[in-house]
Amino acid sequence: MKKDTLPLQAAITQYMPYLIEIRKRLLFIVAFFLIGASVGFIFFEPIIKAVMKFYNLKGLNIVFTSPFQFINISINSAITIGIMTAFPLIIYQLISFLKPALREQEYKLLLSSIPASLFLFIAGFGFGSWMMKFVVSIFSRQSSSLNVQNLWDIENFLQNIFMTSLFMGILFQFPVIMTPLIRLKVIKYQTLVDSRLTIYLALLILTVLMPATDIVSDALIFFPLAFLFEITLLLNRKYR
Repeated sequence: MKKDTLPLQAAITQYMPYLIEIRKRLLFIVAFFLIGASVGFIFFEPIIKAVMKFYNLKGLNIVFTSPFQFINISINSAITIGIMTAFPLIIYQLISFLKPALREQEYKLLLSSIPASLFLFIAGFGFGSWMMKFVVSIFSRQSSSLNVQNLWDIENFLQNIFMTSLFMGILFQFPVIMTPLIRLKVIKYQTLVDSRLTIYLALLILTVLMPATDIVSDALIFFPLAFLFEITLLLNRKYR
């Protein structure tokens, strides 16, 4: 029995420093997330007012359906701000953790991708917010022309906005993730080219699973992602 436990103990001893390092980095990330989440929770009212002003919801009746929705909205605000706060740190901590296993050139390549990653996250988040505003304005004008009254649940409305914007910020990381993998020859360029239709299908399925459920939103989500995929191939074609 004791002999059987020796390989397990050896494995634990071997990987324990890595587990401790991962734990330390995760705690650091969680701390930043909690700081951002606290800000989002405490100041959820001005955040929600700013969102409502940005979307300019004229002709629409935004309603509460439960007295407990104030808590849910403040939690959604907290999660959104917390993720936005922790995201840059997540990228840096991941690259920093991988540094010992990388060559200097590989580490510099990943490190140089951080500004692009932050830019794409902001661009994706902004695009998600603009897309939702565009869709809302279309339905608002259409309902007004038909004299149809709209009653929208504020919790569902804000949750769709926050989640769609966050998902778009994360999905816009595609070029930053794929470029190092191609240049480090983890993934072959030609494999991506040959799998183009499969990747498009995966993007389409992912688009359908997004919080926004109408066909206009699905189209507005799918085409930028397909465009980013093609841009990634274009920027890395010399590594074929």
